Amino acid sequence: MKAPIYIYYQLDNYYQNHRRYVKSRSDKQLRYGLQYNDTSSCIPEESNDGLPIVPCGLISWSLFNDTYSFFRGTDELRINRKNIAWKSDRDHKFGKHVFPFNFQNGTLIGGAMLDPNVPLSDQEDLIVWMRTAALPSFRKLYGKIEEDLEANDVISIYFLNNYNTYSFGGRKKLVLSTASWLGGRNNFLGMAYIAIGSCLIVLALVFILLHVKNPRPYGDAMYVSWNWKGIPN
Repeated sequence: MKAPIYIYYQLDNYYQNHRRYVKSRSDKQLRYGLQYNDTSSCIPEESNDGLPIVPCGLISWSLFNDTYSFFRGTDELRINRKNIAWKSDRDHKFGKHVFPFNFQNGTLIGGAMLDPNVPLSDQEDLIVWMRTAALPSFRKLYGKIEEDLEANDVISIYFLNNYNTYSFGGRKKLVLSTASWLGGRNNFLGMAYIAIGSCLIVLALVFILLHVKNPRPYGDAMYVSWNWKGIPN
């Protein structure tokens, strides 16, 4: 596998597209922090002990918190955790002067903690997680290995299994993948193109057969719009 090698964590049976879950966030607070006081959309994670939570809402509260380490033999492979989020999100959706405040201080901890000394625009794990998935099985980028992996290399992976998916029957997977100039491998997209293209071909053949069997006569005035009223029932 040629570098860069992308590390993804995959979650199955996890409905990030649930309406209440998707709405439980405040985009203006992510951008402006405590300057924006209306966090009613973040219920039930809008405040704790009378103080606002930054970032508020269920999405950030449930931030994925498994961690991975990779070794080739006895040598640890360095994982690049930078530039894993969309640049537009880092620059325009998460404030460079907005810091986590009162986060995960409640009695029930949802997921990962955030460094209160690092602005949200630099907390790329959070930014990746906050871009919610449309389907119940999804992958999110964890990091990149910037070394080539050769055939017959033995890679050992050590992980901390912190994130609880067992209570709702979810599953977790770790995926290593590379990308070409066309992007990463996506079986669903290819199958969707083939299915839609096949349906369109079948419809085209049906319309051709209908036209051959019952062709429309050329130059027939009865199909002119101003003669519609004269068409007998």
